[in-house]
Order: sequence, then C-alpha cells, then structure tokens
Amino acid sequence: MSINPKVSIIGAGNVGLRYAYALMIRGGARRIVLVDLDRERLEGEVMDLNHGAPYISPVEVTAGDYPDIEGSALVVVTAGKGQQPGQSRLDLIRANVELYRKIIPKIVESAPEALLLIVSNPVDVLAYAAYRISGMSPKRVIGAGTVLDSARLRFLLGRHCRVDPRNVHAYILGEHGDSEFAAWSRALIGGALLDAYCPTCEFNCSCDRERELEEIFVRVRDSAYRIIERKGETSYGIGLALARITRAILNDENAVLPVSSLFTDYPGGEEVYLSLPAVVNREGVRQVIRLELAKEEEKSLRRSAGVIREVIDQLDLN
Repeated sequence: MSINPKVSIIGAGNVGLRYAYALMIRGGARRIVLVDLDRERLEGEVMDLNHGAPYISPVEVTAGDYPDIEGSALVVVTAGKGQQPGQSRLDLIRANVELYRKIIPKIVESAPEALLLIVSNPVDVLAYAAYRISGMSPKRVIGAGTVLDSARLRFLLGRHCRVDPRNVHAYILGEHGDSEFAAWSRALIGGALLDAYCPTCEFNCSCDRERELEEIFVRVRDSAYRIIERKGETSYGIGLALARITRAILNDENAVLPVSSLFTDYPGGEEVYLSLPAVVNREGVRQVIRLELAKEEEKSLRRSAGVIREVIDQLDLN
C-alpha cells in the first residue's frame, strides 16, 4: 500500500468539493486531484482549499485533467446531471449514462490500477454502468450505495432512543432511492438487537414503537427530497460518507459498509448493483455479507433489485 496515497475526484460540484474538504480534514490522502469542465472556477476552489494547509495534515490539492489522475489509488466520480426538486433519482438515468460513456474510458486509460467509487445518482444503475463500460472486475467498482442513508438511520434512531449514534448499528439496504428499506430485524443498540432493547428502554411505556420506527424510516428515505426542497442540493453528509469509504480503502481496513456492489442472488440470475453490508479494503469489495433478513425484508430486497434491474434493462449495457 502506498505511503503517499493519491485520490482523484471527477466532478467539482458541491458534492465533489465537500468530499475533498472532508478528505483533507480527515487526513486520508496526501495528493488530491480535482477534474472539472469549468477549469477557472475549479482553480479558484483549489486555491481556497489549499489556503487551509497550515491547519491540516500535509496534502497536495491540484486542479487537473484526466492525464493528471495517473497513479491514483482511488478515482471518485461525482460528475453528473443535478437532481431537481421533486425529481426521482431514476429520472436522471439516461443523461448520466451517456456522460459515463465519455468519462469512464478516460479514467481507465489514465488510471488503470485505481479503484472506482461511483457517487452520481442514480448510483446503483451508474455503478453497474461503470462496471460494464470499464470492463473492470466488479470488486474494483464500488457505488456509494446506502452508506449515507444508513448514517441518517443511525442518527435518527439514536436521537429517538437517546443513544449516541456511534453505538447504533443499523442498515438501509437495497437501492439508494425510493425502494430502499430498513433492516430493522438486524438493528443493534449497544450490541442488543432492537427487539430486545426496546422492552428494556426507560421510555418504552410512552413509545408507539411501530409507528415511530416507520416515521424514522420515511424521514430517512425522503431526506434527500426534503433537503433539496430547502437548500437545492445535498453535500455535507455525502462528503463525510465518502471520506469514510475512502479511509476504509486507503487504510486497507476490511471495514463493513453498506456500499453498492454486484448482486447476483436475484430470480433469473440477472446482475444488479445494490447495497448490502460489504467488507471493503484496498482491493475493493472483498466480500458481500448476506444477512439473514426477516421474511418481509427479504421480499423488499428482491423488490428493490427488480426496480434497479428494470431500469438497467432499458439501457444498452450488456
């Protein structure tokens, strides 16, 4: 593993810049290259980022083009058409796939040894598109998946239970989008399954458990829509989530994260990308952990796979 890891970011919009900022603060990389069509604005952003150098771990941030990403350990793709208020993530698919047909081959040509981390939405379909267009092993093409959704779930569940969210372990699985679901049967509070924790909670007598858990899930699922309606975009949460995935890769952590990766356990054997807990390290996705889900959750997983596959079937990717 390199002692001077290089990360390149394709797309310097709000998400790409928040990610670069989070990565600088966390000290995850020693070299960061940003690539964007608007070179003048990009150079201004890079200047602004570099002026914080005295207060962070040493890192070189540069504005570049595709040849400058050579030698990257990780290339993170945040470029894509923006989501509008009230617009489904899946509505963005065709324009973004066409964009990927242009940029993914350039990435592979300039940085053939790098892992790909796909962020643009709809992330599951675009991660699958990147896998097919690149010709790379699926283990080396990762989607950001439901890492942010699961963080939202942990935050809201922790606030409801009055427990530090770092001690809450719960997953949103399936599509990063409208068909995602909460794996309540596997949720843990301080190591105790939620079903076992709730009866012992001091607030149990005043808690309408089923109703409140459903409200938490709906708030998680609709978070992006609600944030976009209020401020036009989401970027801080995903920036930190991407920094977490990056740390797992560069540090070869074997961390378990609900990233989007190749899923073949689907009726008919069709391939899709969706989120399940996966062991992530320097080689990419080492393995996917197939949880023993409740019956309805298993149905939700397969339903979510079907939603994603239906979109893929409309594209010329095979």
